[in-house]
Amino acid sequence: MEVTFFGTSAGLPTKERNTQSIALNLEPYSNAIWLFDVGEGTQHQILHHSIKLGKVDHIFITHMHGDHIFGLPGLLTSRSFQGGEDKPLTIIGPKGIRAYIETSLKLSESHLNYPTTFIEIDNNFTYHHKGFSVSAKLLNHGIPSYGYRIESPTTPGTIDVQALKAIGLEPGPKYQEVKMYDTFEHNGQVFNSDDFKGPAKPGPIISIFGDTKPCKNEMIIAQDSEVMIHEATYIEGDKTLANNYHHSHIDDVFTLIKQANVSRSLITHLSNRYNYEDIDKIKSELKQLEDTPNFEFVKDFETYKI
Repeated sequence: MEVTFFGTSAGLPTKERNTQSIALNLEPYSNAIWLFDVGEGTQHQILHHSIKLGKVDHIFITHMHGDHIFGLPGLLTSRSFQGGEDKPLTIIGPKGIRAYIETSLKLSESHLNYPTTFIEIDNNFTYHHKGFSVSAKLLNHGIPSYGYRIESPTTPGTIDVQALKAIGLEPGPKYQEVKMYDTFEHNGQVFNSDDFKGPAKPGPIISIFGDTKPCKNEMIIAQDSEVMIHEATYIEGDKTLANNYHHSHIDDVFTLIKQANVSRSLITHLSNRYNYEDIDKIKSELKQLEDTPNFEFVKDFETYKI
């Protein structure tokens, strides 16, 4: 799996950074892409990358502010002509996302050539798809804003070839049965498959946050994440200003990383007041502090393996 950032600015685009959009590549679990937020210009950003819109089968929206949704109608229309024909798309987001999209398409007389399913979240949300489990909880941003917790599929344990040979079962098609099912039959005897496999390996947990100031639900979403993607609109100065505008300060994010036992944090949605030179300077200063957790300020087009 890997995550790519197509926009990392907060509120407004800058000459260096676009507004919010994140792509999660599900390989090797699935040959699909999930998008999280579609800020204005996202489809143009994607043109500079190898990701194809036809592979996007889910779009998750964190909240209805323009820097997270203004690129959605155009991207949906372009998907019709960029490999999306007849390929179903599911759009998940706060109440109002369906009306926003349908009104935009209707008034612009745009037509999609693929089926679209809308799921609108009301407070809490749980969703299962091809072994993935996605949950969402309400944050604190003044309008409904959600954080998503993605739990990847569990990988079955490795076959213990020597143990199977010990009962007289040589390598062959039967091994697939041992791998896939709870029990298998050999020489008239039924065996427990788990006795011939190593321990199953849980898939990584990824948490992706919409805009928010600190709140209790953040802990539930972020707990034990392999990767946490979180906003830090303000990365310096007094955090009172950030919280007054229902946003997070870098100190808030660092506290969450430590309390939620997050392995790696990728921090985005940095205020448009910062250029890359400013961001690199502040990052260097923060990295020198003794209690700074593992983090990166991400930039447009950067990709991170999970």
